[in-house]
Amino acid sequence: MMLELSDPDANFSSLPAADDAQASDVLVVGGGPAGATIAALLARQGERVLLVDKDIHPRFHIGESLLPMNLALFDRLGVGEQVARIGMTKFGVQFVSPWHGRAVTLDFDTCWDSRLTHAYQVRRSEFDHMLLRNAAEQGAEIVEGCRIGTVEFPPAGGVIAHGTDRTGAARRFAARFIVDASGRDTLLAGKLGLKQRNRRHASAAVYGHFTNAVRLDGKASGNISIFWFEHGWFWFIPLADDTTSVGAVCAPEFIKGRDGDITAFFQHLITKCPALAERLHDAQLTGPAAATGNYSYQASQISGERFLMVGDAFAFIDPVFSSGVYIAMQSAALATDAVSAVLHGSPGRARRARRAYERSMRTALARFSWYIYRINRPAMRDLFMTPRNHFRIREAMMSLLAGDVFGPSPIRSRLLMFKGLYYANSLVIGCRRLLAGRGH
Repeated sequence: MMLELSDPDANFSSLPAADDAQASDVLVVGGGPAGATIAALLARQGERVLLVDKDIHPRFHIGESLLPMNLALFDRLGVGEQVARIGMTKFGVQFVSPWHGRAVTLDFDTCWDSRLTHAYQVRRSEFDHMLLRNAAEQGAEIVEGCRIGTVEFPPAGGVIAHGTDRTGAARRFAARFIVDASGRDTLLAGKLGLKQRNRRHASAAVYGHFTNAVRLDGKASGNISIFWFEHGWFWFIPLADDTTSVGAVCAPEFIKGRDGDITAFFQHLITKCPALAERLHDAQLTGPAAATGNYSYQASQISGERFLMVGDAFAFIDPVFSSGVYIAMQSAALATDAVSAVLHGSPGRARRARRAYERSMRTALARFSWYIYRINRPAMRDLFMTPRNHFRIREAMMSLLAGDVFGPSPIRSRLLMFKGLYYANSLVIGCRRLLAGRGH
């Protein structure tokens, strides 16, 4: 497989020769939020879109917490009312720290942009299925239960993908362009040797769903809670059907070194976080716990002349700020223009559109990841647990947590001030430890 075509002026007006292949203008691999979003938007524009997903929906998935800046995109897709019906309204986020002995709740209505008041927690089986149905309603053709294994880029142009359905039958798909929305399967990044794991922020998660968990009172009952503990942090995400998603994010070595099965390990891990254990005292797991690893990675290249990656197929950083679904869907929306430019514009316009898309994605991920990679450090915990609004810094931070990471924004200068506070706080903590080590 090659990253780029040998001919930069390749003709995209025809499909590759593959007589037995199902043909389309754009082949989207993956039916999660990213794939369903770009399939819907491209089909609405009149492209022949074929989406192929390995699963049959509805299917289980974690990553249930959305961000306020998701809402405008829901309206653009025409699913805003549906999301509101299936979702648990989330007005903010609670941080709980054993080192500070208290909890702090940060509300979205304190954002710099006062319109960003809320988001939703959703059961992903319902949410993803809804988005996939919407893509079909917009005109995309959907093939479920077929896993794409290999992708070819013939010298003459276009793309040929080979898959296997659940009966074991081989399937072939021909397209002018392929969008990789395969999520953490990272189809193209893996096949092309582009996937780069973040060694500085390796993490893994163990998780499960509970019933009868204690939620916060009143308006805050749908808020996500983040519990720090000695080995990392826990999420606590209330869903609309009285189910609560709970998971722990820790170092991979810590989870791999467990004794016993993963469910027993998960239950033991909860006892290490008393504040969470109290809210799960009378709760019951709805099934065995599960684990996943290698959370943080990014591809060295996001697109080529005949391919483009969206969402987790390109990068995933960490779930602590609930950014996964938002970045996946927003990347798909931004990628729509790049795909259109490739299909209908000049080679020069296509390259500019692809570069613009890559810049947007890398910038957004960098803006989130600076905070995420420091979330377990004492200096960052102190700032979250003692939020102040001097120079509107708290408003800027809340806008970041709401998803304001794409494009220009008035919060950027305030976030630089926050970073300055972080480094100053780190210096103070370091000096205290040095003095304590010397016996002063």
